[in-house]
Amino acid sequence: MSCFEISDLNVHYGAFHALKEITMEIEANKITAFIGPSGCGKSTLIKTLNRMNDLVDGCVISGRVRLFGEDIYAYPEVSVLRKRVGMVFQKPNPFPMSVYDNIAFGPRTHGVKSRRTLDDIVEQSLRDAAIWHEVKDRLKKSALGLSGGQQQRLCIARALAVSPDVLLLDEPTSALDPVSTGKIEELLLTLREKYSIVIVTHNMQQAARISGCTVFFLLGEVIEYGETERLFAMPSDKRTEDYITGRFG
Repeated sequence: MSCFEISDLNVHYGAFHALKEITMEIEANKITAFIGPSGCGKSTLIKTLNRMNDLVDGCVISGRVRLFGEDIYAYPEVSVLRKRVGMVFQKPNPFPMSVYDNIAFGPRTHGVKSRRTLDDIVEQSLRDAAIWHEVKDRLKKSALGLSGGQQQRLCIARALAVSPDVLLLDEPTSALDPVSTGKIEELLLTLREKYSIVIVTHNMQQAARISGCTVFFLLGEVIEYGETERLFAMPSDKRTEDYITGRFG
């Protein structure tokens, strides 16, 4: 089953053709990794999937993107789409408020007012993000006092708090140390049982470790897409092989 079906997708930033005729499906309840050199379109696509590119001046998008069969551009309010498609960025970006209020922010925005319900959502989200035991005694303290790795897991918990179907992560470990990176990777392997996950990564070892599918981008095009193990072991395109073996990138 596919969570996203992408057909003939083109994205322009002014005169720059950032994504060129992208047609592919992203499978549900798997981790899909986007790899490729800087500027090849990985982040542009991930930001298209929850319509963050709507906010970019001069961005023109054509083609079709469906989320579980529904056109993402048919949503009357983009906030409803973003509730279903959560986003975690490269640099941890907790809000300048308490740990509790960071997690409760989304549910409150979507109308949850019951304190007991919010308490349950906060605890479950922090547990799902494997950080509950580290922060349960500091829920009222500023999230900015957490370490970088803890802040990133907090941001994942914040995304999970509104019960998304899909989790998008744009290089979520590139600013973290190896220990924190390992914790995030372990977390994502657990979360794939509940969520469809798309991760942009420059780290090919990370893609090989955690993803079930990998997509290789180059100059705004999808060059190759398939099961990670096959793509890394027997790429069908010479450009994929050259990138994976470090001949460029």
